[in-house]
Amino acid sequence: MTAPLLACLATSLLAACASNGALRAVRAQQNTAVVLAFLDTVFNKHEVEQAFKLYVGASYRQHNPKVADGVDGAVHALTKYTHELYPELRQEVKRTVAQGDLVAVHSRYIPSAAERERGAGVAAVDIFRVEHGKIVEHWDVLQDIPEKSANDNSMF
Repeated sequence: MTAPLLACLATSLLAACASNGALRAVRAQQNTAVVLAFLDTVFNKHEVEQAFKLYVGASYRQHNPKVADGVDGAVHALTKYTHELYPELRQEVKRTVAQGDLVAVHSRYIPSAAERERGAGVAAVDIFRVEHGKIVEHWDVLQDIPEKSANDNSMF
């Protein structure tokens, strides 16, 4: 192979890799936007059914052991949560991380205005898998925010 041909192949390969990286970054941003819109609609607007219609795929899988699998189980649980148990519930997103088809959201769930004032609530990491612009899978890890901590570091 000649040097000009090798240089041309190398340039083409680098361009393909660069555009593939840019495509992955755009996809991560799109997936993050879907997840954030879903969370805002559920936990801040309390429009659970609307959120599932707009942002969740029909093959939705739920990994929280307290929530039934599938769209209907999640809609039922989240509607009860946001309308009956915690009608003042709000979510504050602190950070997001996206890689491939996964989006992780670190946030604070605040059940009431009184708990907001005390700095109480629940620290959470929700992980979503997004496929073709729709959420199709969810995992979460939850931890109550304690009144006192063994260190001066915030949970966020």
